[in-house]
Amino acid sequence: MSNTANAFKNGKAFIPFVTAGDPNLEVTKEIILAMEKAGADLIEIGIPFSDPVAEGLVIQAADERALKAGTTTDKIFDMVAEVRKESNIPLAFMTYINPVYVYGVDKFCKKAAELGVDALIIPDVPYEEKNEVAPFCDKYGIDLISLIAPTSHDRIKTIAKEAQGFVYCVSSLGVTGVRKKITTNLGEMTSLVREVTNVPTAIGFGISTPQQAKEMAQYADGVIVGSAIVKICAQYGEKCVPYVYDYVKEMKDAVRNI
Repeated sequence: MSNTANAFKNGKAFIPFVTAGDPNLEVTKEIILAMEKAGADLIEIGIPFSDPVAEGLVIQAADERALKAGTTTDKIFDMVAEVRKESNIPLAFMTYINPVYVYGVDKFCKKAAELGVDALIIPDVPYEEKNEVAPFCDKYGIDLISLIAPTSHDRIKTIAKEAQGFVYCVSSLGVTGVRKKITTNLGEMTSLVREVTNVPTAIGFGISTPQQAKEMAQYADGVIVGSAIVKICAQYGEKCVPYVYDYVKEMKDAVRNI
């Protein structure tokens, strides 16, 4: 079992997301460690990009703040090295293909693996083009996470068959962001995945309240939350860590007893 899949071994997983470098990388490190203490099972670290096509306004703004603050891929790697001195929690990088290409796919995956990053999520690489990245992930033992969306329909089983780590089920059409209501038939989506693989499923995009997390955890093995956390970072800046801790704890408690 990969370290990514280990995140699901103690019941329903809670997977929070943080934009690296917002408000700065020192605080990002503190956020990651606080999230782990609050009960997070796997943490997604967003590598900021100037044109994040899958993101709503909240994460777009965080990416802009992080880039303005001088955040680079190498500096993020340095921050992860610091985290790894204190923590073995499963970590995933979430980014876009452009920063990975610019860095060099082989070099990026090698460096990420050396730092103990367990998985890579690249929303703008469709299943049909994943071979541009997958061989390098395989070479260094990183799980390339498959995303399935409500529009995937007939492709769900095909994509899920080759999934590693966990299957990222996108709950809603459109970009990331807090949503009042999630209307996708997630039960159908996750049961199609389970017909072809034992790899765990996690639902993301739009989840922000403990009640929503609880509902989503009935369908999947884990729940992913990004924008709601990034909003807390935007609101409190360098003082955000205790607020993020409280939020993650509340969300983990909500999925813990499903």
